[in-house]
Amino acid sequence: MARLEQEIVTAPDLADDGDVKLLVPEADVAEPELSIVIPALNEELTVGEFVDWCKQGLAEAEIAGEVLIVDSSQDRTTEIALEHGARVLKTPKRGLGRAYIDALPYVRGSYVLMGDADCTYDFRRLAPFVERFHEGFEFVMGSRWRGSIEPGSMPALHRYLGTPVTTWILNRVFGSKFSDIHCGMRGITRDALARMDLHSESWEYASEMTLKSVQMELRTAEVPVTFLKDREGRLSHHKRSGWFSPWQAAWINLRAMFVYGSGFFVYKPGLVLMVLGLLLTVPLSFGNIQLGGVGLSLNWQFLGVALLTVGAQAFFLGCIARVLFDYTGRQKRRWLRVFPYTRTVLLSVALMLLGIGCAIPLVATYIGNGLALEQSDALPNHLAVTGVALAILGAQLFVFTLLLHGTVVATTRGRPSMPRNS
Repeated sequence: MARLEQEIVTAPDLADDGDVKLLVPEADVAEPELSIVIPALNEELTVGEFVDWCKQGLAEAEIAGEVLIVDSSQDRTTEIALEHGARVLKTPKRGLGRAYIDALPYVRGSYVLMGDADCTYDFRRLAPFVERFHEGFEFVMGSRWRGSIEPGSMPALHRYLGTPVTTWILNRVFGSKFSDIHCGMRGITRDALARMDLHSESWEYASEMTLKSVQMELRTAEVPVTFLKDREGRLSHHKRSGWFSPWQAAWINLRAMFVYGSGFFVYKPGLVLMVLGLLLTVPLSFGNIQLGGVGLSLNWQFLGVALLTVGAQAFFLGCIARVLFDYTGRQKRRWLRVFPYTRTVLLSVALMLLGIGCAIPLVATYIGNGLALEQSDALPNHLAVTGVALAILGAQLFVFTLLLHGTVVATTRGRPSMPRNS
């Protein structure tokens, strides 16, 4: 029989959708070093054997551990898990990622191992995770590609397209070297999980966790895992939700990559556009240019101004995005060093004044000609276009400086300082 240990919500912000109740089995572990935290939804077919697998894996790894099932089922999952010796955290049904957010206040171990209760990941072989934790790694990813994938366990769409493509994208964006970013069996220290401050409440928690592990510069390792097919009579959650569910999961995972990797998607493209814009704008400041058979006129200079404006905006926003997702303080120090407040404000004012100065000859010509402009390729016209570009760039730089320094103040106040990795 199980006893009710507590019927409260540790964190007040988790109480908005209903109570969270912790049920503790009679044979409970007093001081676990490892917490196996598993969301479950109607898994009565497999949860008992899964808990047994976990206990076998803990015994073989020679580590004291607890199994915490985060359950929002309507079947006998809770009763079966308790009978097999797992703690059960009863929560309303509100998403896979939210299950880990709900569970964090109840995790007692120094290390957290995550996965599924459907016996698709072989938790009897959790020793490699424990070994990496004891070696000092903070984030340990399982890899089905480095382990084994049982025939029939993974749809071809996931195996040959979804997972390889999204893994490739993440590695390109963040310079990481993961082989399987969607592997459900993964481990993290409790301290790192708390500092990570997960927000995703659905499937995209996996991408958010992986992305933040890179941004936080966690010491990371990969270990091979065994992936097994569903038991006879069990439908995966994707199949239960319908044909659109895998596509929705893929999209929200990509969305997480774009959101948490926003600095990459605007910073580098913005820098490229800025350079192209300057190359088209500045050389044309004193008139048309002929490059072989290609003539560059005032129209090309207007294009350069457009590219410079869009590129500068993207570059500046990319810098701010990097500060927003900076968990080490390195990006803050870098951009404050590159854009110190007083010097950058003075530079922005100088650019605006220089831009106005470049436009003065055109204004003088306009007035001198009886409020009429000369031909389009005249020198004052080219110089004035460059002046407009400089004035816009100066205004953007001024606004960016204010936002950058404000962002640094806001994030430093609201986010605890992160220890550096040795």
